[in-house]
Amino acid sequence: MKQAVEQIKPYDAEGSKTEQVRDMFDSIAPAYDFMNRAMTLGIDRWWRRVAVRRVARHLQDHPTTRLLDVATGTGDFAIQLQRSIVDATVNGIDLSQGMLDVARNKVAERGLQDAITFEQGDCLAMPYDDTSFDAVTVAFGVRNFEHLDRGYREMYRVMRPGGILCVLELSTPQNRIVRWFYDLYTLHIIPWAGSLKSGDKNAYRYLPQSIAAVPQGDAMLDIMRQAGFTQCQAHTLTLGTCSLYIGVKGE
Repeated sequence: MKQAVEQIKPYDAEGSKTEQVRDMFDSIAPAYDFMNRAMTLGIDRWWRRVAVRRVARHLQDHPTTRLLDVATGTGDFAIQLQRSIVDATVNGIDLSQGMLDVARNKVAERGLQDAITFEQGDCLAMPYDDTSFDAVTVAFGVRNFEHLDRGYREMYRVMRPGGILCVLELSTPQNRIVRWFYDLYTLHIIPWAGSLKSGDKNAYRYLPQSIAAVPQGDAMLDIMRQAGFTQCQAHTLTLGTCSLYIGVKGE
């Protein structure tokens, strides 16, 4: 029986997943962008562009737009959102101060401090009022939630009626030939390379394990619907190695 993604933790079976995920990303923050490009062969940039276009289409009639990027990490998705959606302001929230330090440096280098702000916080209990945002995005972060259902309910809470949720998450390809190469790369090459680059062996074992355990396709859509989202859709990208999930909060 497949282990639930909430039970997959970076370091040990005991203790809070939230705290372990925070500590893990603090540890690998300096190497994260390099390893993210390596893990996805750079295709993650295209995946984000696809997601940004989907959000932009939904919001095209809004004169001003307030966006929330959950589990924002080093800020790549927040920056792409702000640059692609006219007059958008973006809040990013993440557990890891180390990741946010990298994100703030990127924003400062681009002179975007007035349009993008970051906060350290728990994505399961966010410090925002109800119906605060026109759209909520998450890129490669929901599998790190300690409680996936609570995470979706919290994102639903802070979104205005009619707003869109856009989730990018890595997924396991179903084609057997693709899966063989995928397993070789993610289960063996990535942990080895990640430990050399970051010095944290556990982190790059945890990442492929969490990808294998996270709900995919209809199973993920069911969790979104249970949280209240409608018009839920799933789209696979790049031979099934990434999935794009869309949901809307009813008017």
